[in-house]
Amino acid sequence: MIDKATVQKIKDTADIVEVVGDYVHLIRRGGNYMGLCPFHNERTPSFSVNRRKNFCYCFSCKKGGSPVNFIMEKEGLSYHEALLHLARRYGIKVEERELTDEERRRQSERESMLVANEWAMRLMEHDLTETDEGRDVGLSYLQGRGVTDEAIAAFHLGYALDRGSHLTGSALKAGYPLDVFKQLGLVGTSQQGRDYDRFRGRVIFPILNTSGKVIAFGGRDLKGGLAKYINSPESELYKKSNELYGIYQARSAIVREDKCFLVEGYMDVIGMWQSGMKNVVASSGTALTDGQIALIHRFTDNITLIYDGDAAGVKASLRGIDMLLSHKMNVKTLRLPPEDDPDSFARKNTPEEFRAYVAEHETDIIRYKAQVMLAEMKNDPQQRIAAINSVVESIAHIPDVVSRDVYIRECASLLGISEEAIAKAVAKAVAEVVEKRRRERMRREFPEAMQPTPVSAPGTDVAGVSGQPASAPALPHEVRQQPLAVGLRTQVFPLARAEQALMRYCVRYGYMPFCTQVDENGSEREIDVLEFVREELDVDGVEYTVPLYAKMSELLERMRGDFADAFARERAAADEEAKRMRAEGIREIAARDLSVDEIRREEERLAAVIAGRREGRLSDFRKDWPGRELLSHENDEVRREAAELLRERHHLSHIYSREAPAEREEDRLEILVPRSVIELKGELLDIRLKELMKELSEAVDKGDAEEEHRIDVEIRDVMTMRKEIARDMGERTLSTP
Repeated sequence: MIDKATVQKIKDTADIVEVVGDYVHLIRRGGNYMGLCPFHNERTPSFSVNRRKNFCYCFSCKKGGSPVNFIMEKEGLSYHEALLHLARRYGIKVEERELTDEERRRQSERESMLVANEWAMRLMEHDLTETDEGRDVGLSYLQGRGVTDEAIAAFHLGYALDRGSHLTGSALKAGYPLDVFKQLGLVGTSQQGRDYDRFRGRVIFPILNTSGKVIAFGGRDLKGGLAKYINSPESELYKKSNELYGIYQARSAIVREDKCFLVEGYMDVIGMWQSGMKNVVASSGTALTDGQIALIHRFTDNITLIYDGDAAGVKASLRGIDMLLSHKMNVKTLRLPPEDDPDSFARKNTPEEFRAYVAEHETDIIRYKAQVMLAEMKNDPQQRIAAINSVVESIAHIPDVVSRDVYIRECASLLGISEEAIAKAVAKAVAEVVEKRRRERMRREFPEAMQPTPVSAPGTDVAGVSGQPASAPALPHEVRQQPLAVGLRTQVFPLARAEQALMRYCVRYGYMPFCTQVDENGSEREIDVLEFVREELDVDGVEYTVPLYAKMSELLERMRGDFADAFARERAAADEEAKRMRAEGIREIAARDLSVDEIRREEERLAAVIAGRREGRLSDFRKDWPGRELLSHENDEVRREAAELLRERHHLSHIYSREAPAEREEDRLEILVPRSVIELKGELLDIRLKELMKELSEAVDKGDAEEEHRIDVEIRDVMTMRKEIARDMGERTLSTP
């Protein structure tokens, strides 16, 4: 693991303008830079880069963040890999911190597996070209399939000798423990307890991840065995549903071409790669998964499916298209001649001919599906209904409303159905898709929300009588079923909107001085925004109900020590800058022919300029530091939410840049932050009020007068509590700086 100090140095050194500038042509507009977004196709620049905040954001596709996050998104790297990438770019020496015993064990195990895979790959590469069996069987097969020496080297192709325990014996002789090779599926154990090579007499196709590490192998039988292909089992290194064959060799070409070709087999990838179509990967004969689509989506939004030209290939090309569409991918398909697969077609044609065929025959996936279904319908009404429903379901997975409308019209014409009928069917299917996604995301992102917890009684937790924190409120049935327009979190947690507004102030201004508080002894103490919010929530026993906001609040509190150290360094640098500016200013004043009074006035003006510069620098640092840290956090959700909270609420065209600036939000914090706290507490009370009204109705139905009276008293308490909260807050906030 990279030690904390080095991580901080990387974050502080990486300049967002420089990092983004490697990928995007930026134009300076005012204090920011603008350019065409590198994450989606656009004609009008909507990608904003703020050097002072070290932050970028696209107002169209919502992607962006710190330099670390940008590199992760653009290069498809992990958090750790992105840090190393930036360290190399800026010449920062990376020092590893001491690992815990568990981290050391897991890292050692993973590294042992990677080393074993690398060693096995090199052995089988050697055996392919340097042994008689390898040349006679493996190499002759590859050459017969038209595989060039360049492709053999680029894809690290090899051959496993058909000797029973050749790899096993070689590994033992080289000093490797066999347990690692058994975990990787390279060595098996017979019922008699004898260790043997699992890959024997096969051409070997190593599977590399995006970093070029060997994580698994595929082996093709050449001697008529029962299993034509065998693959490595899943392990700590290899999760089949998250990997694609050829991704390492293709990733740079995919980014450059902004397009990915997806085929089925190893040889299809190699054949197309040799033909010059290097932006090609394979799902290795399995159905597409969300993980594989997400892997492609790291590098491009555009994908073309290429399968065999026979009937099986046509059906294969229709698998997984709904998933691709739901990932906001632009999906096309290429149907080859019936007698060809991608490999054979690539060998028959020159690269120029292949590209020309793609340009002429590449078809939009929805149009292609409708045409295929139309050909299969014949005169069977049931087949016709099933075909139409299948096309409708695919259209429903397209997120863009305009695109859906275009497809509705075209498919209505192709299928011979009225636009109105197709539109109604699509609308119904869209509602079902949205509900299905909502439930899936709820289960994935908020599993705790599926187990509701009771809302605390307002006379205890919320009002602070008991002094105990309030638990996350459960949604009454009518609240859970209410359609809300503020996103998934609000549907799961009814306080999410108010909590997001409050968290926005904490992330943007958390460490800025907010007000002066007076204790019982009359002593004054300055507190910042984050501390004010925490105290105001604690006094009434309120906690964040959205787990992500609770986590971010905890992170901001834990970062106080780091902020204090960073602020001390910044203050020292500001003092040094002020000292330098004063010395230079005094020299300039002394060099001018001025009277004593003029010198005094110039020195006073200089002192005011220096003080303002110093104060502004420190104020900007206080304001920007917490956001910058969260934007570079290792947790994906924290980074994404921080980017959303830090973005400007409105994105005005540059034609308005000469207008007078609006009042700054930071100048109104003494009004905005308390109001946000009050709204959060008020919404919590509103939820409780709804529950009480429901309880009152049930008590009336039962004729329980005593229960009616109790609930009625509690309702009156809740209805007056907003005023009490606001009054108490006003008494505790005595003055603002």
